[in-house]
Amino acid sequence: MFDWCSDPDLLDGLAWVACYLTTGKHLTAYTSFGTVLLLLAITAPVSLAFGFAGATAARSRIAPLRWLGKAYTAIVRGVPDIVFFLFFVIALDQGLEWLRHQTLCPNWTDPIRQGNDFVVCPEAKLPLSNAPQYIHEIYGFSLAVLTFAIVFGAFAANVLYGAMRAVPRAQLETAQAYGMTQNQTFWRILMPQMWIYALPGLSNLWMILVKATPLLFLLGVEDIVYWARELGGSKGPIFDYPHPDWTLWYFLALLVFYLALTRLSEVVFARLTRRLSHGQATLGGTALGA
Repeated sequence: MFDWCSDPDLLDGLAWVACYLTTGKHLTAYTSFGTVLLLLAITAPVSLAFGFAGATAARSRIAPLRWLGKAYTAIVRGVPDIVFFLFFVIALDQGLEWLRHQTLCPNWTDPIRQGNDFVVCPEAKLPLSNAPQYIHEIYGFSLAVLTFAIVFGAFAANVLYGAMRAVPRAQLETAQAYGMTQNQTFWRILMPQMWIYALPGLSNLWMILVKATPLLFLLGVEDIVYWARELGGSKGPIFDYPHPDWTLWYFLALLVFYLALTRLSEVVFARLTRRLSHGQATLGGTALGA
């Protein structure tokens, strides 16, 4: 990146470090921090949407919808995350390709399942083999977001369901006594008050989501864990910047990053809890009103 980096053999000290940390691979690795933050920024609201849908379905008066909501939370929460991540991504990818195969290649005669291989016609591949690299990266990232959202949405559904039940029932009955419909009671009374009860569980869920982002490595996304392993490994004389195994130092940098992110999250959730506690019949709300 710098002019004096043209010949690494002539570098030493801070100049060597500056050139080493600004190589093309390092600059790409730095963007992977943005990948993690982007995953969190997209997954959090999508997970919350899945959770809200699951919670409202679980408390529905329509029996099939109620069964579906409870089954979603029970099944997803009961499967280890790593198993779900490895299975669901493969199943979803192959399911989409199978649907495209049935539509685009109706005259295909060869079996799709060939031993351990899943073979579809070239037109059905997702993404297409001749697609640009960024399309492959967006597709893989999208599968990761959907997988994260489904998994953490099930946990969010359980948190929101409990928060809805924690709102004093007397307030709901009072709203109905004043002539509010069921929908009006839900949106005007239940929804505004349930968040203070849900926030502790949601904050814990956010922390778990932050700690789960290294699972991107398992999904084929080049995240910060991938680059820490790639850059930290021993590099021999054939490389421009040879060095011994520095994996420990790279993972130490990840430790600092995650600790800083979780600390920032704690501050944000503490302020949000204080804001939502105003006027609420909770210990926090009573303390603020004193």
